[in-house]
Amino acid sequence: MEERLPTHLYVQAHVWRCSAASIPVYVLRKGEWESGLVLLKVAIPFQGVKVFTQSRDLDGKLGWLPGLGGNMVSEQEANDYVDRQVKRDPDLWVVEVESRDGSHPFEGKQI
Repeated sequence: MEERLPTHLYVQAHVWRCSAASIPVYVLRKGEWESGLVLLKVAIPFQGVKVFTQSRDLDGKLGWLPGLGGNMVSEQEANDYVDRQVKRDPDLWVVEVESRDGSHPFEGKQI
């Protein structure tokens, strides 16, 4: 199993990477400092939002599970989904990234 970077450092590193690449990124909610999982909102301007929840495979490698069936939804539907996930896991971090093509710069493959 690989070493795990504390969540606050993982998020901070990706925020810096996005900022350096001129990718708009916002930390909407800070969760548990050391081991909270991350939920990504990927906003595609004038189209909608996709959400992804961080997960790990059996080998401990990071990956992303698409939320809401992997469909693009409205901002309100995405926010409702985020609210439900935070109620289930109060340690959750929520990060929003703007993307023209629906991709995100966070490491890990889609599971």
